[in-house]
Amino acid sequence: MPIPLVNSIASWFLKKRFHQIELFLRYPNEVQLELLHTLLETAKHTEIGKTYDFLSIHSYETFKERVPIRSYEEYEPMIERSRLGEQNIYWPTSIKWFAKSSGTTNAKSKFIPVSQESLEDCHYAAGKDLLCMYLNNNENSKLFTGKSLRLGGSKELYEENGTSFGDLSAIIIDNMPFWAEFSSTPSNEISLMSDWETKMTAIVHETIQENVTSLAGVPSWMLVLLNQVLETTGQEHLFQIWNNLEVYFHGGVSFEPYIDQYKKILPENSFKYYEIYNASEGFFAIQDYNDSSELLLMLDYGIFYEFIPMETYGTNKQQVIPLSEVEIGKNYAVIITTNAGLWRYKIGDTVRFTSVSPYRIKVSGRTKHHINAFGEELIIENAEEALRKTTKETNSEIVDYTAAPIFMEGKEKGAHEWMIEFKKHPENLKQFIKILDQNLQEINSDYEAKRHNNTTLNILQINIARQHLFYDWLKKNDKLGGQHKIPRLSNTRKYLEELLELNKINSFTP
Repeated sequence: MPIPLVNSIASWFLKKRFHQIELFLRYPNEVQLELLHTLLETAKHTEIGKTYDFLSIHSYETFKERVPIRSYEEYEPMIERSRLGEQNIYWPTSIKWFAKSSGTTNAKSKFIPVSQESLEDCHYAAGKDLLCMYLNNNENSKLFTGKSLRLGGSKELYEENGTSFGDLSAIIIDNMPFWAEFSSTPSNEISLMSDWETKMTAIVHETIQENVTSLAGVPSWMLVLLNQVLETTGQEHLFQIWNNLEVYFHGGVSFEPYIDQYKKILPENSFKYYEIYNASEGFFAIQDYNDSSELLLMLDYGIFYEFIPMETYGTNKQQVIPLSEVEIGKNYAVIITTNAGLWRYKIGDTVRFTSVSPYRIKVSGRTKHHINAFGEELIIENAEEALRKTTKETNSEIVDYTAAPIFMEGKEKGAHEWMIEFKKHPENLKQFIKILDQNLQEINSDYEAKRHNNTTLNILQINIARQHLFYDWLKKNDKLGGQHKIPRLSNTRKYLEELLELNKINSFTP
């Protein structure tokens, strides 16, 4: 199909969709409240709807007072019942699919319910919106002249008790219309392969034969794949293989630690990066402009949002606020109510608002992934920014990292201990440590206060990880590929101790 025709069809769809987007841009809080009432009305005859008498809830205040906030562990008994085939527990339509997610740190699998409504009105709707926004910003795009290289999860779909579970990407691929496969690579057969290392080799051999115009996947795992593509073909950069490649749609982990490595293998300045914010629980936000570092919070995907300021999170003074009360610059834990039956559910992510007209965000980290052993409140966003500055100043590159506290013992003060795998080592590690420590102090005033004159914290320590250490740790814990991530920061030493032990032995042979 000629490019002008393809883009004009997309433009027609965009105009229709933009009318709806305009509605939530102009009336965000009204759209959210209407959505909440729709969700309550839809689920009023479910078990949870009867328990909390959804029928009599007519305001956000009543909803907030009556329905408790839950973590996955608190929701699990209901989810397990529905996995065994029971219906109408927390959502009226049939729940046939469960997105299997181990999260970043939890070894125990989570099974997130996926309804037909969440597939259609959230995940698929977001995919269309993402493409439309991109085409609106890039009128001469040749996106549809080739294929999108998608890198999803490595689990097949498994049938159990009449319900199916697998990675969210596997559920999405499995339910897509047959024609969607023609615009994507690799094939569904390869995409759904369960063995990650076999799958990576198969993807390389299939995709190097295709005209790839876009990439889509988690930055850490996509980088592994793309480096394997270059190694297999003997080329220096990706445009020598796919000369029409124009955009990378990425999400799942922060792009900050990887951007310089991507620019080396994608050296053209015209190449675009578009960030998305999605999870097994739903699709939340989209980068809506070229070269933007902010994400537009999408308010009409069947998800009602609430937020907890992180300074009160988990305390007796914990506050929960609706979207209308958020402030720019504050760090919030995200609470969602969805069209898959998650009611006031803690997803474990934290965001920071950069704008409230419209509502734009940056993902700042995870509620469990920070170091606050000494009141320093170090979050992932701080760590990534400090590392980005430090690697630039020391002409080094990082593959992966994690950090944990060194707890006070006797008269010895505390500190932070890091494990870093370098792709390009700094010439002087002591200088790298000093610069990283200074950058952390500049970014985080609480860390600076604890470091002042070594009051509470001594200067950080760094362990250099052997090659493939983090890959081996993921493999050992059966977490290769897909949405599995390295726990960046932790208030305990569990992951660091495992990595320190593994760092002593030789790597696994892939």
